[in-house]
Amino acid sequence: MIRKGDESTKNVTTAGPVLQSRQKTDLGITPGQQIVASGTGAMITTLLVTPLDVVKIRLQAQVKPIGSVSISGHCFLYCNGLMDHVCTCINGGSVSKQWYNRGGHFNGVLDAFLKISRTEGILKLWSGLSPTLVMAVPATVLYYTAYDQLKYSMGYKYETSSSLIPVAAGGIARVFAVSVINPLELVRTKMQSRPLTFKEIVGCIRTAVQDGGILSLWRGWGPTVLRDVPFSCLLWFNFEILRARLMRLYHLEETTFPVSFVSGAVAAGIAAFFTNPFDVVKTHRQIELGEMDALKDVKRNPASTFLIIRRIYARSGMNGLYAGFIPRLGRVVPACAIMIGSYEFGKSFFQRYNEQHQR
Repeated sequence: MIRKGDESTKNVTTAGPVLQSRQKTDLGITPGQQIVASGTGAMITTLLVTPLDVVKIRLQAQVKPIGSVSISGHCFLYCNGLMDHVCTCINGGSVSKQWYNRGGHFNGVLDAFLKISRTEGILKLWSGLSPTLVMAVPATVLYYTAYDQLKYSMGYKYETSSSLIPVAAGGIARVFAVSVINPLELVRTKMQSRPLTFKEIVGCIRTAVQDGGILSLWRGWGPTVLRDVPFSCLLWFNFEILRARLMRLYHLEETTFPVSFVSGAVAAGIAAFFTNPFDVVKTHRQIELGEMDALKDVKRNPASTFLIIRRIYARSGMNGLYAGFIPRLGRVVPACAIMIGSYEFGKSFFQRYNEQHQR
C-alpha cells in the first residue's frame, strides 16, 4: 500500500528532470526541435514579407542612384527578399541594371508596389526568392537557436532575471549568425545572376579567395553587424519585457501565439526606428562597394559609416537617414511578429509533446 506522502515524493522525483530541463533548455525543448520551429517560421516569413523588402531597398537606393556609366559584364544586385545585399557579379549585367532602372521614380510605398507590378510583373516583387531562402533559412535557424541557448545558459528565468541577459544573448547570437552566413552571400549573388552547378559555385568561391584573399568572403560584415546587432539587442530587450507584462496582465502561465505576435511587433517597431539610419548606411556602402568593384577602383577605400551619415544628412537631412523607413517598418514589424510568433508556437508544440512523451 502506497501512502499519500510516498506518492507525492514519487511525483516530485519523476518531475524533477522535466523541471530541470525546462530551466536549462527553454522549458524542455531540444536544439533539434528549435531548428525545426525556427526553420518553419523563416520560410513562412520569407514568403510573406519579401515584397516589402524589395520595395524598401528600391526606395533607399533612390537616394544614391547608380551612375550612368555602362559597365560591361557586371550587374548590381540591390536586394531580393529578407537578406538585402549589393555587389557586382558576372553574366547578365544588362538584365539586372534594367531591373533596377525600371518603373522610374517611386513616390512612396504604394507607388512602388504599383509601378513594379505594372512595368515588371507582380512576380518581380518576389525576385530572388529561391536564393533568399538559401540564405534566410539557415541564418534564422542559427540566430534563433543560438539566442535561446545562450539566454538560458546565462540563467535566464521569467520575472526574476536581469533584462540585460536578452540583450547580451541577442547581440552575441547575431554576430555568430552573421559571421557564419556571410561567406554564403557570394553564392547567393551568383545564383541571382544565373543558375549554377555545384562545380561552378565552388569555382566562384575559389576565384574570390584568389583575387581578394579569404577575408573577401566576409566583405560587408562590418556594416551588417553595425546595423543588426543594435537591432537584435533592442528587439529582445523589449520583447522579453512586453511578453512578461502581457502574461502577467492576462494571468497566463505559458506564452501564447497572440502574446508573442504582439510583443514581437511592438519590439520590432522600436528597434527599427532607432536603427534605420544604419540600415540606410549599409545600403549606401554596399552600392559604393559595388561601384568600386565594377570600376576596379581598388585604390580608393570605402567611406566610413559616420562619414556616410554626414553626407546623407548634409544632402537630405533627417529625411535621408530615414529613407525607406515606412516600408522597412511595414516589413520588419510583420516579419518579426510572424517569425517570433511562429517560433514560439512551434516551441510550445514541442514542449507539450515532450511533456506527454516523458509522462
